[in-house]
Amino acid sequence: MAEKRDYYDILGVDKNASEADIKKAYRKLAKQYHPDVNQGDKSAEGKFKEVSEAYDVLGNAEKKSRYDQYGHAGTDPNFGGGGFGGGFDGFDVGDIFESFFGGGFGRGSSRSKNGPKRGADLRVAIEITFEQAAFGLEKEIALNRLHACDTCKGSGCKPGKEPIVCKHCNGTGQVQVKQTTPFGQFVNVKTCDVCGGEGRIITDPCTTCGGKGKVRKNTKIKVNIPAGIDDGQAISLRGEGEPGTKGGPAGDLLINIRVRPHTLFKRQGNDVVCDMPITFVQAALGAEVEVPTLDGKVRYTVPEGTQTGSVFRIKGRGIPYIRGNGRGDHFVKVFVEVPKKLNDKQKEALKNFAELSGDEVHEQRRGFFDKMKGALGK
Repeated sequence: MAEKRDYYDILGVDKNASEADIKKAYRKLAKQYHPDVNQGDKSAEGKFKEVSEAYDVLGNAEKKSRYDQYGHAGTDPNFGGGGFGGGFDGFDVGDIFESFFGGGFGRGSSRSKNGPKRGADLRVAIEITFEQAAFGLEKEIALNRLHACDTCKGSGCKPGKEPIVCKHCNGTGQVQVKQTTPFGQFVNVKTCDVCGGEGRIITDPCTTCGGKGKVRKNTKIKVNIPAGIDDGQAISLRGEGEPGTKGGPAGDLLINIRVRPHTLFKRQGNDVVCDMPITFVQAALGAEVEVPTLDGKVRYTVPEGTQTGSVFRIKGRGIPYIRGNGRGDHFVKVFVEVPKKLNDKQKEALKNFAELSGDEVHEQRRGFFDKMKGALGK
């Protein structure tokens, strides 16, 4: 019997090669010598089997460890004693338990993974103004997303060509790997390394998409942003994400809303709050003032004797409810502006005012100091 070749030489990799490098080398050689690509070529068929055997060992951490230590003898199913009496030579207890609990115990899953798959969701963020968030708008959004290739209609093959069924997995996208342990023989199911789990092989790839069946394009869609939407909320558009594969549905488009801060207004739920200055005279005597709202200026009568910090409500001038009818309210918080630069006549008038209101002011001060003494316990 001819001596077996070194598995590392067969795959053309170094003994220190990583798992990814070993897998990459195997997939390259498997496609090169695959019987579907080299029909009738016995030499290629033999090399394909040799490559598959090498990867079956080097692609398995446990088998690779035994092969590195004992050579081809370490891959013998009876290696290590063949039962409990022979001990556990060549087996790692952690690997045995991994085969039990790592998803490959027993026959594993027979469910094929190469059926229809839903496309990925897309996420975008857009910024709108405070007013646009309040009243809604239609906005055009630019997207760069995948589309089915127009040349191959999503098949990945050149026009007139079809993908062939992978004979390594018989089109299932999965292969069964037998594993012998001191506890018996188990069958693990793993993704087919020849077709990458697709169940088919594209021998004549489309030149437009390179065999992927999809191409990336710039596109624009119109989105209706509802009135009353708030900062941080999102809109979901079903089926506007990446396309699915093998007849699977497209993913969704998730639009995150960012609302720019307003120079005058702040939002509290569906209410709008606004700070507005009034003069000393308007506060003392009362006046009709113009209040800024989302709907423009509204006239409002400030009562006499208004103090700084007073809040007035204008009903129905706030943010529309995103679900339902009606709107919130508009709240105006006023603060009294104290004049800083007074001429002589203005100062004289204020002095006269102070003298005329002396008794009243005296009573207000005395009441305040009485409260202060009670609060401080004096």
